[in-house]
Amino acid sequence: MNNKKTYFITGGGTGGHIYPAVAVADELFRLSTTEKIFYVGNPNNLEASIVRDKNFEFLPVISSGMPRKVSFEFIIWVFKMIHAWFVCCKYIYKFKPNAIFGTGGYVSAPVLFAGITMRVPFVMHDCDANPGLVTRKLAPFAKSISVAFDVAKTKLNNPRCFTNGNPIRTEFRTLTKEKARANLGLEDKLTICIMGGSQGAKAINDATLPILKTLSQTYKLQIILQTGKRNYDEVIENLKQLYPEFERDKNLIIKPYFEDMVTALKACDIAVSRAGSLSISELCACNIAPIFVPYPYAAADHQRINAKFMVQQGAGLYLENEDTNPVTLLEKILELVNNSNRLRSVQISSARQAVYNAVDKIVSQITSI
Repeated sequence: MNNKKTYFITGGGTGGHIYPAVAVADELFRLSTTEKIFYVGNPNNLEASIVRDKNFEFLPVISSGMPRKVSFEFIIWVFKMIHAWFVCCKYIYKFKPNAIFGTGGYVSAPVLFAGITMRVPFVMHDCDANPGLVTRKLAPFAKSISVAFDVAKTKLNNPRCFTNGNPIRTEFRTLTKEKARANLGLEDKLTICIMGGSQGAKAINDATLPILKTLSQTYKLQIILQTGKRNYDEVIENLKQLYPEFERDKNLIIKPYFEDMVTALKACDIAVSRAGSLSISELCACNIAPIFVPYPYAAADHQRINAKFMVQQGAGLYLENEDTNPVTLLEKILELVNNSNRLRSVQISSARQAVYNAVDKIVSQITSI
């Protein structure tokens, strides 16, 4: 008799939803009690490319974020979500998962609704202090819930809610800084990662480009810049004007997106970053001194809240999006570069916030169903 289990994993749109889902899926796949894992996501989103190289079968479902106003677009959205729910019900009927794990967001909504319809138990994880709409609405139906912050429990109607921190990939624990730098062809010297999340951030890019040459040539820093796919062409065109020799600068690695963000982060000592909860968890796991530029339009202002909490712990520096320009950004970076004691202090405080066992705890929740 085969007692092995099949799981559906869902979450997409942004790295904050995808990477926790992938980390949990990876661990479930390693279990001898697992038969198969299916990742349900939008084929037009980032999750499709990330899951492509995994040992999971990708099940496509078209979904999108809910329009904020009742309109013709809202009516179209309703019909699309009904169709997505129907497709997910067919997937469940065909592959018969024992449980579903979802990380919130609009991509996971039709899958979890289908789970309720087809009576398949599910576990959810929400990485923010203020849980998202899908998590809040579906919490009463979940077998259990995982959250990154204690305060999130008070906003969810489910007695089986556990504070686990954010699930991060195993490589964050095992990859060394030396190996990461070698993998990227970098030298063993001070390195900074500048990024705006999986989608990129124009404000951060615009403040970075005029100071890239100074950081590289004057301060001898190695710089890893993730521009975001939609910003990459503009960044390169602007760099050709600002720093024509940039392509020959061995201190620079500039890409629209890093499929292997673990290596990019582990190679670094300093990071300029948005302040999403997952990004913070990954930075802490890399012993990095972060400079936070929170996204000002994040739901419930959660990025500012996240960043200010880290600053209060001595685990980061802070710069408002509207105040981010080449002068202010360079000042923040040099505050760390020119003061090794300050740099080390922030790195130590950041590392103290790291949580490495969230994946194990969440997997335990799922397998105990």
